[in-house]
Amino acid sequence: MLSLLTPPRIRGEEILDGENVDPRVMTQSISDVAKANALFGGVSAVLSEIDIAIPSLPRDASLLDVATGVGDIPLAATKHLRRHGIGLATFGLDASEALAVVGRQILTATIRGDALRLPFATNSVDIVTTSQFLHHMLPDEASILIREMNRVARVRVIISDIRRSWVAAGGLWAVSFPLRFHPVSRHDGVVSVMRGFTAAELSGIVSDAMGVPIAAKRRHGFRVTAGWIPSP
Repeated sequence: MLSLLTPPRIRGEEILDGENVDPRVMTQSISDVAKANALFGGVSAVLSEIDIAIPSLPRDASLLDVATGVGDIPLAATKHLRRHGIGLATFGLDASEALAVVGRQILTATIRGDALRLPFATNSVDIVTTSQFLHHMLPDEASILIREMNRVARVRVIISDIRRSWVAAGGLWAVSFPLRFHPVSRHDGVVSVMRGFTAAELSGIVSDAMGVPIAAKRRHGFRVTAGWIPSP
């Protein structure tokens, strides 16, 4: 049962999901997402899941970030793991060529590609992550994405997304003005919140795709994560 603070999930339409989006608008808006990730828990949610994998990681590890945007998540992971004595090769994948160009400046490699057909070999990357991307998927697409991430990962799969809440939606709208977010960021940010998941919903989606129970966790900043050891 949903609480009074959790609205019904609404599909909505995000402007950046449309065709022929101006590359400058795309880059500015996704840069706003990176700013929100740093300030409101998006980065720390993924790092909390990465911490679980640290004992199983080699000294020279690798990470693939699906729908990487401007590469803020893998960049933060690199700095975080360096403090634990682990080097990290970072690979980003995004459907936008404009964002792939940005990512190439800060990651080991970034390619333009299809998240539902990851151009990586089975068990070829230690950690496979995606942040705030699953809520863009239709149910069948979400299942394919989850299984593709599981196929590629060797050590851990991590999905992070927004936890749906009236408070999160209203708060994001309010802070977008002093933070000088692009109007597209403001619109799409609120739609993203309304597309987000409760922990139980995310757990159900991942468990159904994988065929085994996988628990999702609530994280601060209205985030929710699911992480697991990849299975055959």
